[in-house]
Amino acid sequence: MTTVIMIPARYGSSRLPGKPLLDIAGLPMILRVVEVARRVGMGQVVVATDDQRIHDVVAQAGHSVVMTSADHPSGTDRLQEAASLLSLAPDDIVINLQGDEPLMPVDNILQVAQLLEANPEAAVATLFELVSDIAVVQNPNAVKMVQDDAGRVLYFSRAPIPFDRDKTHQETPQLWKRHIGLYAYRKSALDGFVQWPEAPLEQIERLEQLRFMQHGKMIVAAPATRAVPAGVDTAADLAAVRQCFQQEDC
Repeated sequence: MTTVIMIPARYGSSRLPGKPLLDIAGLPMILRVVEVARRVGMGQVVVATDDQRIHDVVAQAGHSVVMTSADHPSGTDRLQEAASLLSLAPDDIVINLQGDEPLMPVDNILQVAQLLEANPEAAVATLFELVSDIAVVQNPNAVKMVQDDAGRVLYFSRAPIPFDRDKTHQETPQLWKRHIGLYAYRKSALDGFVQWPEAPLEQIERLEQLRFMQHGKMIVAAPATRAVPAGVDTAADLAAVRQCFQQEDC
């Protein structure tokens, strides 16, 4: 069984155009993310992009990169094409590390891969963090999840789940689970994803992972070993990450 850390990278971004190529302490962001992936020391690291500029920067730095279609509706579709271009087998594992997360802890990447390996019946593995801040729970941009006692995810939602109907648990510490968008997939699960139509639950919540669940594919999740810093979505995020690298405390 092969494990590949895949880093999808698009040039287009409404808030930060050319985001993968923005400088962070002397290196483009995409190369900073590749550095993180290489420190994991597990399997191959490959950037998947639809942009020749990103391709050339990664290739010139000596890293593996594949060109994918510019017409993919989601990053998951891009992962599947890249995995197919690499001729991965159905049981091979693809770890999805976003191209705008140069601060992702190495321990968490290892953890999500090992979680999928330890659950051969699962199609996907992911992580979460416990939260008690009601503002986070109520924020639709923070995806919540519930799971059974075996760690299998029952549902993901932008709504506050579980819903505290009687408001008796407002002070309960760390009752809710906020999903962290770090995934490990079996190649066979990615192949299924691109063949299935967009699922009704996925359309309502705008959460791709619900397509797997609506088609009966098991997702397992565990609490992240280390806290996950925010990715780079805004100019303020970029400034914070740059400062972190300049101070050498990342």
